[in-house]
Amino acid sequence: MFIGIDVHKRYSQIAVLDKNGEIVEEVRVENANLDDFAQRYAGSKAALEATSNYYHIHDTLSAYLDVTVANPGELKLISDSDKKTDRVDAKQLARMLRLGSVPESYVPTDEVRQARALVRGRQKLVENRTEYANKIHGLLSDHGITREVKPLSVEGREFLAELSLPAPWDALLESYLELIQVLTEQIESLEAEIEERAGSLKETQLLMTIPGVSYFTALTIYAELGEVNRFDRAKEVVSYFGLNPIIRESGDSRFEGSISKRGSGRVRWLLVQASYTAVHTCEDEYLSRFYNRLARKKNSKTAIVATARKLLVSMYHMLDREEVYDPPGVSA
Repeated sequence: MFIGIDVHKRYSQIAVLDKNGEIVEEVRVENANLDDFAQRYAGSKAALEATSNYYHIHDTLSAYLDVTVANPGELKLISDSDKKTDRVDAKQLARMLRLGSVPESYVPTDEVRQARALVRGRQKLVENRTEYANKIHGLLSDHGITREVKPLSVEGREFLAELSLPAPWDALLESYLELIQVLTEQIESLEAEIEERAGSLKETQLLMTIPGVSYFTALTIYAELGEVNRFDRAKEVVSYFGLNPIIRESGDSRFEGSISKRGSGRVRWLLVQASYTAVHTCEDEYLSRFYNRLARKKNSKTAIVATARKLLVSMYHMLDREEVYDPPGVSA
């Protein structure tokens, strides 16, 4: 049997096809009861789209079914239709599964999921803290206070604590400062756990042998990359994180434009920051030599992005070969 599952928050719409493509059953099942449904069709193939809550459902179904998780971006391109309903989507998934045309998405291991939860959770807390810092900037601007204040710094918070604003803005300022303090404590707690996790994993230990790569950067790369053996070449990793140049060809002409920016923008930013630190602070011979040569020909921005790409390629080979950072052509 071939089972298409359109997953929602509390329920799933399911379509079951036989080997001839005929509909055997269409049913809506509460997600809490999916294991009972899966037992009825044990040994069958199933496909579901990678949604925000698919981990638990995938794990539940995998105990009984051969489950494929569909890449939502590629799935939309393949099965785009004017008629979009739960039943239509479920049947389309089942049909594509029967034809072997489901664009498969990566399902991370428990270890990778835990790492993702940590680094993404920290990032969310940082974003929330920044939001309240911006609210404070707005309060100051509304009251004609032009002094440059950094609400996340000790000096900035001391200044704001002594600041006198009329009601009700004084209460708002106090609330924002208290929330920033709470979020800062939560961020620091998560950072301690992230540092401990990075120190316990073989992959992150290897990445941290690179000058400029912190425990947070190492764990983020590991979390977003997943198992390195799912990539066959370094070029695939570069493309996965959107550091590959967009190439346009017309006749005998070939033009390389800006990077594609696919995948995680956060990872690209971290790679650029790590490259900048390696070149300008750690003065890593391998990366500095590459950066300086390119910066002379083009510009510093282009050079640092290209260096980030080179750093990512080094990371791929290190993880693939299980080797510490030891770039070619550099004296020990």
